[in-house]
Amino acid sequence: MKLSNREDIEAPLDHVFSRVSDFGAFERRAMREGAKITRQAGAPVAVGAVWHIRMPVRGREREFVSTLTALDGPESFLVNTQIDGLDFTTQVDLVSLSPKRTRVAVGIEIRARTLAARLLLQSLKLVKSRLNERFRARMNDYAQGIEDDYRKNAQS
Repeated sequence: MKLSNREDIEAPLDHVFSRVSDFGAFERRAMREGAKITRQAGAPVAVGAVWHIRMPVRGREREFVSTLTALDGPESFLVNTQIDGLDFTTQVDLVSLSPKRTRVAVGIEIRARTLAARLLLQSLKLVKSRLNERFRARMNDYAQGIEDDYRKNAQS
């Protein structure tokens, strides 16, 4: 199953890339939501970086393993995540439309490795349109936050 969306952001490519590849900010946000995250302390985030994440999902403690498999800054990066028999591949691509406008395209592909995961994936496919709407809404909110941050920094 694949979820994808794209947003146009009124900010330069470098600013947008610095925000969407700020893995430290993602770590802090996940910790605020109750996640326990481990990554090599002090090591810069680069291709091969691995995060071990434990957090409650649907009432059960789950363990995620995410690996940064490609980082072609400032155009794209790829993160592979494994959880309970599911593989998630997240591809983020950025395209400069003009000096102050950037298009962000995010695609998430979900594949099952086990029978239980296949059953879960089938049930997710039944509500795919609702998942796509939630994904679009979150991406839109995130893009709006990047635009607001850029405007605030540009005025300073």
